[in-house]
Amino acid sequence: MAEETDYETNPVKPARRLDVFTLLLGIATLGASAYVLTDGALPLPGFDPRWLVAGAAVLIGLLLLGASFSGKKNR
Repeated sequence: MAEETDYETNPVKPARRLDVFTLLLGIATLGASAYVLTDGALPLPGFDPRWLVAGAAVLIGLLLLGASFSGKKNR
């Protein structure tokens, strides 16, 4: 029989962390689905959600551009 090692008897479980990006993306998805389900009837009279979508697209584009310039080549 093979000898049991500490790794086999007590495996290390990875720590669970809060993924903030996924949480925010999920909340944004819920907001978008609520907007579609209500046919765009938001209680905010002077707010156009298309600006929010455009701003999010610009932010994501800038983040992707910044990530492409990072010095980490070995991922």
